[in-house]
Amino acid sequence: MANFPTPVVLGTEQVRARLDEFIVIDVRTAGEYGSGHLPGALNIPLDQVRRALPEIEQAARSGEVLVVCASGARAESASRLLAEQGIVTATLEGGTGAWAAQGYELSTPPAARTRAVWGMERQVRFTAGTLVLLGLVLGWLVHPAFQLLSAAIAGGLVFSALTDTCGMAVVLGKLPYNRPRTGDLDTALAALRARA
Repeated sequence: MANFPTPVVLGTEQVRARLDEFIVIDVRTAGEYGSGHLPGALNIPLDQVRRALPEIEQAARSGEVLVVCASGARAESASRLLAEQGIVTATLEGGTGAWAAQGYELSTPPAARTRAVWGMERQVRFTAGTLVLLGLVLGWLVHPAFQLLSAAIAGGLVFSALTDTCGMAVVLGKLPYNRPRTGDLDTALAALRARA
């Protein structure tokens, strides 16, 4: 069995004191990133981390990598993936949410200042709730078999909690407002190459 480096979990005070020392990678969706991120963070959504591995590996040779997300779960997943490649990382305990709760500055790109986007967890809750209600209403008005939709969503939520994964978030992450424009991802990759 391979021995991978263990990601370090840092508190908000620790990160704030050393923020300028880190290469900060925000693995949230482009929409979430646009709504506010740690100063200097580069947006490489979780589903794009594999594509960015060469640039992250190269940048990690010249500085410490801090991986952040909304609450810490996606950052932990990205850190495990990076650890499998031998890249040592740190994560922010509680993610961007904990950072904002402390009243620390969040940066927003100019183009995103006029567009509000819900966080992924909120998008998942809204979608799951809507589908459950839809299944119940259709089951009552049209045919009882539609209640299976509600049961399937409930089962998916239980599976998601047990495995700490979320298939619905993966699907929602592919919607246009959650996807980075190609130029944005290319810009982040170029910034990583410049850090090497």
